[in-house]
Amino acid sequence: MRSSTIAADPRASAAAAAARRGAWPGFLLALFGSIAFSGKAIIVKLAYRYGVDAVTLIMYRMLIALPMFAALAWWAGRGKPPLTRRDWLLIGGLGFSGYYLASFLDFAGLAYISAGLERLILYLNPTIVLALGFFLFKRRVSRGQVLALAVSYCGVLVVFGREVTSQGAHVALGAALVFASAVSYALYLVYSGEEVRRLGALRLTGLASSVACALCILQFLVLRPLAAAHVAPEVVWLSVLNATACTVAPVLMVMMAIERIGAAAAAQIGMVGPLSTILMGVVILGEPFTALMAVGTALVLAGIWLLTRRR
Repeated sequence: MRSSTIAADPRASAAAAAARRGAWPGFLLALFGSIAFSGKAIIVKLAYRYGVDAVTLIMYRMLIALPMFAALAWWAGRGKPPLTRRDWLLIGGLGFSGYYLASFLDFAGLAYISAGLERLILYLNPTIVLALGFFLFKRRVSRGQVLALAVSYCGVLVVFGREVTSQGAHVALGAALVFASAVSYALYLVYSGEEVRRLGALRLTGLASSVACALCILQFLVLRPLAAAHVAPEVVWLSVLNATACTVAPVLMVMMAIERIGAAAAAQIGMVGPLSTILMGVVILGEPFTALMAVGTALVLAGIWLLTRRR
């Protein structure tokens, strides 16, 4: 018995080592996907320097991303049952809440606040999902989860207070718009669970994002004259970068990471997102990095870490 156990140990060790090696691509995909997502705020802030407004800027982003999301929906839906009328209604609602409204509010808010504060507010998303579960579905919230929420929101308030002091009252409007964006996306997460299980994450993402792209383009056509599409060439190139490297590519990278290492590990690695946004804001945009920003960021990350451990 002893000899057979010893003989099995090398095989078990080799299997464990192979599993660890196989997990590395998933870790890297989650890391680069999180960093790529974080770059969106930097690109939006750069584009605003050329006098473009949120309606026009998000139209360009979605116009460029639409063919890629449509291709993703087609590829993920090959060989699957056709969509029912109920499916299309749900996809339309999820696309409106999770991608169109959330994206537009986020772009609008970035006109008033720093990229670092924007990323910290959006990173409160798990806490908003938890709160929605409590109010909408009467799900129990533990004391540990309440503590995690309190720590996270204290961190955002620290950074928010610093920006209000240094930049003025308009920061409150920007923060409110970005927080509304986070709530809109949280509603998408809360109500998309059943559709994700039925349609698959990639197919639902492609379809809902395509709906959002169409809505953003329609919004531009209704609210702006066609002449408003004449923008600086830099805005177009920044929109190309935003649509590809900061929108479609990270969606695929994070989905592939979840398949390899699971949602929990991918979420933990995603905590690098706010840090990378703040670093890029300092290096690329020249945003100040103060002790209060460091404290606020640490509190937000600590709160989300506590929440993910509790869940």
